[in-house]
Amino acid sequence: MRPLKSVIYKSIPQSDPELLARAAKFGIADLHEGLGTMAGRMCLMKPDMRPIAMGQRVCGPAVTAWNYPGDNLAIHAAINVAQAGSVLVFTNGGGHQGALWGDVACGYAKKKGIAGAVVHGAVRDTDAIRELEFPVWATAISVEHPEKNGPASVNVPIVVDGVLVEPGDIICGDADGVLVIPRAHLRHAVEEAEARAGREVVMREKIAGGAAPYDLLGIRGKVADLGIEEKDGTWLDDC
Repeated sequence: MRPLKSVIYKSIPQSDPELLARAAKFGIADLHEGLGTMAGRMCLMKPDMRPIAMGQRVCGPAVTAWNYPGDNLAIHAAINVAQAGSVLVFTNGGGHQGALWGDVACGYAKKKGIAGAVVHGAVRDTDAIRELEFPVWATAISVEHPEKNGPASVNVPIVVDGVLVEPGDIICGDADGVLVIPRAHLRHAVEEAEARAGREVVMREKIAGGAAPYDLLGIRGKVADLGIEEKDGTWLDDC
């Protein structure tokens, strides 16, 4: 095994553009369910990864950057090599030390056509970022000064808010949070999300016609199978 060192890889593995376009049509809830129970949970970032502005969405391949705590040298190297449509994914371990992202870097990323940024750490200049209408998710907000001395690595596997992110993985974000889809699972996630969306169209039509989710989802049968007693009256009747 080679010793770990600072490194900048200029390229990332690519995915089928047609699959990416299909994935971009869905919210992360559908794609999360499409991955399946185990993979879906493993690939979903924690609830503390929140959007800076509501209504923002992103779907694109990850350009990753590992930053030393208190330092953001790697994010500038990542912006330099990132291509249009990619999503910048940063971590410093999740601490608030040294803001990783601000409005100047954000403005340049938008000019390059980068699709968005996911920050496991702190961002600042949040009002200005909202005005730029550049999608950003973060786990913290802090204006704390960042150094630019390294060490730093770009386009290497990193752990972001509890999820492994490899360069080229598909990053999907919306108001519900951020999901990481491994490239090998992209087709399965998209096809299952499409099938799920179709089933939900039918379900909404049935609900509009008077059906209840309690029956459509099989909850009534599940309650019976589990032996859960249903009683008329209140809990006070059993006191």
